[in-house]
Amino acid sequence: MGNHILEIKGVSKFYTGKTALDKVTLTIPKSCIYGLLGPNGAGKTSLIRIINQITKADEGQVLFDGEILGPEHIRRIGYLPEERGLYKKVKVIDQLTYFAKLRGLNSREALDKAHWWLKKMGLYEIRNKKIEEFSKGMQQKIQFIVAVINEPELLILDEPFSGFDPVNAELLTDIILELKQKGVTILFSTHRMESVEKLCDYMALIHQSKNILDGKVSDIKQRFRSDKFELVSEKPIQFNQAGIELLSETVTDAGYPKYMVKLQNMSHNDFLKQVMPQSELLAFNVYMPSIHDIFIQSVS
Repeated sequence: MGNHILEIKGVSKFYTGKTALDKVTLTIPKSCIYGLLGPNGAGKTSLIRIINQITKADEGQVLFDGEILGPEHIRRIGYLPEERGLYKKVKVIDQLTYFAKLRGLNSREALDKAHWWLKKMGLYEIRNKKIEEFSKGMQQKIQFIVAVINEPELLILDEPFSGFDPVNAELLTDIILELKQKGVTILFSTHRMESVEKLCDYMALIHQSKNILDGKVSDIKQRFRSDKFELVSEKPIQFNQAGIELLSETVTDAGYPKYMVKLQNMSHNDFLKQVMPQSELLAFNVYMPSIHDIFIQSVS
C-alpha cells in the first residue's frame, strides 16, 4: 500500500437546506499526527462521521490505505467521539472487554488489553466499579481506552482534551506521542490551538464546509510569516531609518531590551548594518506566526 492512511477526494455532504462539506480533499500520511481545525459548524464532525462510516458522503470518495473505505476497515480504526457513549450502570472492566470483542479481539486478548490500558491510565484499582461513579474526566479516560484497545492503525479523536485537567491532558499528550512512535496515525479535531502547535505534524483548516488550508504545519507557518523580527540587544537601540517600523519594545527576563520590528522594502543585511554598530545583538529571529494567528487570519 502507499504512504497515506487516508485519502479524501472531493467529498461533499448535504443536509436539508445546508451543505456540511463542499468538495473537501485531504491526504493524511501514515504515522503522523494530523490536526483538523475549524470554527463550530465548519464541517469537521461531518467529515469524521464519514470516515467512521456513521454516515455516507453524497459526493466523492474516501480511500483507506489505498482501498475504497468499507466495513472491513472498521476494526483498523479507533474513534473517540466528542459525545461520550459509555454504559453508566456497567462495570469498567466489563465495558472495556465488551467493546474490545466488538472490535475483533477474543475474550483473553480483550481482558489482557483492558488490564494493560487500565494500569497505563492509572485506573486499575477502579476496574470493578460502575461508570456512573466517576467524574467526567475519569469517564473520558475510560472512553479513550475504548478507542485504542484494538490497536488501531488510524485513531480519530474528536475534542480529546475537553474535560481534562492539566495533569490528565499531559498524560494523554504523552500517550498520543507514544502511539505515533509505534506507527499509529492520529487524526484529531480540536479547538485548542496550543495542542496543534505542540503535537501536529500536519493540519487542515475547514471553514464554511470547505478545506481552505492544509499541509505540513512547518510549511504553513512559513507561508504565513511576515517581515517581522524579534531582536534582543545588550543596550537600547534607536530605529530612526525609513523602512523600519517599531511594533513593540519590552524587556527580557534577564533585563535586556527586546524589540519587535517590521521591515518595509529593506533587506535583512541593511537592517543589521544599521543596528549592529549601536549594540551587541543577543538574538535576531524571524517572527513565526502561531497556529492561533493563522486560524484567526484565515477565517476572519
